[in-house]
Amino acid sequence: MGDPVTEYTARLQQQEQEIQRLSAEIKNLENSQNLSPSPRLEELREENARLKYRLNILKKSLQEESLSQRGKAMLNINKRLQEVFGEAIRVSCPELDNPPLSIAPSQQAKFGDYQCNSAMSMSQMLKAKGTKMNPREIAERIIKNLPDNELVQKTEVAGPGFINIYLQKTFVSKQLSNVLINGVQPPPLPSKKKVVVDFSSPNIAKEMHVGHLRSTIIGESMCRLFEFLGYEVLRLNHLGDWGTQFGMLIAHLQEMFPDYLTVSPPISDLQAFYKESKKRFDTDEEFKKRAYQCVIKLQSKEPEFIKAWNLICDVSRKEFQKIYDCLDITLIERGESYYQDLMVEVVKEFEKKGLVELDEGRKVVFPPGQPIPLTIVKSDGGYTYDTSDLAAIHQRIFEEKADIIIYVTDSGQSMHLQVVFAAAQLIGWYDPKVIRVEHTGFGVVLGEDKKKFKTRSGDTVRLMDLLDEGLKRSMDKLKEKERDKVLTPEELTKAQRAVAFGCIKYADLSHNRNNDYVFSFDKMLDDRGNTAAYLLYAFTRIRSIARLAKIDEATLKKAAETTEILLDHEKEWKLGKCIQRFPEILQKILDDLLLHTLCDYLYELATTFTEFYDSCYCVEKDRQTGEVIKINMWRMLLCEATAAIMAKSFDILGLNPVERM
Repeated sequence: MGDPVTEYTARLQQQEQEIQRLSAEIKNLENSQNLSPSPRLEELREENARLKYRLNILKKSLQEESLSQRGKAMLNINKRLQEVFGEAIRVSCPELDNPPLSIAPSQQAKFGDYQCNSAMSMSQMLKAKGTKMNPREIAERIIKNLPDNELVQKTEVAGPGFINIYLQKTFVSKQLSNVLINGVQPPPLPSKKKVVVDFSSPNIAKEMHVGHLRSTIIGESMCRLFEFLGYEVLRLNHLGDWGTQFGMLIAHLQEMFPDYLTVSPPISDLQAFYKESKKRFDTDEEFKKRAYQCVIKLQSKEPEFIKAWNLICDVSRKEFQKIYDCLDITLIERGESYYQDLMVEVVKEFEKKGLVELDEGRKVVFPPGQPIPLTIVKSDGGYTYDTSDLAAIHQRIFEEKADIIIYVTDSGQSMHLQVVFAAAQLIGWYDPKVIRVEHTGFGVVLGEDKKKFKTRSGDTVRLMDLLDEGLKRSMDKLKEKERDKVLTPEELTKAQRAVAFGCIKYADLSHNRNNDYVFSFDKMLDDRGNTAAYLLYAFTRIRSIARLAKIDEATLKKAAETTEILLDHEKEWKLGKCIQRFPEILQKILDDLLLHTLCDYLYELATTFTEFYDSCYCVEKDRQTGEVIKINMWRMLLCEATAAIMAKSFDILGLNPVERM
């Protein structure tokens, strides 16, 4: 089923075109002789009127639903300020086309809560048009033309033309109450969009290593962000599950386990199996010939060779799944094999449009402005990764009908993907103004010696070994803090997994993905600074405040509906504003896909909460007896709002906090 509004609008447009055509036809005829109106025209006009009526009802219903949803959603204050100041700027200088609009949170409280820094740029634009106007004068004009709004308390011009913006405390207080009553709800999307995220993508018959860690963690977190914001997300695992290497694996399988068709072969160490077959392929000519024959039969889809291929893939899948289960990763497998039949059509389409050139027997495509071509057919007639990636992007655009396609691979793939995207645009598959296709590259994982992360023997670090080491280290840390003496065995195991896997994920996500980062268990398990260990402990402490004061969930829920959250103390106000910045942080990440921004915000929120908690009593106790004598409920609600935002941030980052740690 399509969108009803879109369907009705399309039918209306068709009918109105038909009405115009018939009206013009009748007018021409009436010029020569008196004719009665066309019955077809009257019929169309009646149906047109009915459609317009239905469309208006639908639009009104959708508008009411959107307003209702918007009322429950967290407001992006920066975006709302942009709307208010954008209108004032347009009225102040109507002669400027696309005047600059710059709104940002103030770095210091003395400069207000936000700043509008547009006046200086506007002054330069006016000067270029031959009009001299002081930036302060422009700033004054903007303030004078501000429309009535619900969130600005006062404004002032500072320095050369900055506008300091002070927010209404009652407005922010209501927004915080909304978070507690309705939960952490994202702003509604203007329209539902589909996102395809291609991430993780290990190779069959090879173990996942530390190089796959970043793609898996970053891709999962991006999916969670898009899902939270209301997008339809397709999480794809583009496995390396096809190619000539399967010939040697199947040939080796047939010799080692000749009854593999009836008895499942006991292959537990596929990496060793791969090495054995590769060694034979490199040294044994007869074996190499058999391997090539196996490739041909596999590509011809002979049943026994497909079964052998499936057996090998299944062993790898089980090993991959162990890692995905540890890291709480969800993926749909769609490897290179999925696109085999599509490659034929892709090559034909490029040839039909005259975009293929011959180069020493190879069929190549030269997208304009790119330094290298794509080889879509090898000289022996075989296909390449280029062909496979073109088939994949074609399928995602035309079959999946994706609005956004994201490839999460290391930065070494950037040139290859840039050429693939250019070829897809060259052939007319997508317009980058309509469909967003992006490579979110990332740097490599380094050891503490600042060199590529390796084992002592120089081998690539197995991902499963790394996760096991993380579990061991986190348990040591918990025992060092004597948590084993206060937690039940079940709670201790939950805390161990939360700390181990949370720290590994957060250490990756808290760095700018474009940069390399140093992998250090000591740093990531440190409970000081911007680490998962610190944030998980901080969250557990915030969650325990109400529990220790013996305030149950029902009491807090009722208080959220009846108690005004006061923001009179400077630390209350600072925390309230910080909580309310969550939607603008998510919007920034949506624009640049840099997840470390959320980690930086989460750390800022935790430290701002600590400042608040140290300065503002939430629960007042008798110093001698320790009995609770007063509960400042509005402050308890600030604690709950902080915890709610932290919990949602953890969920997006893939961290699993526990109540007791």
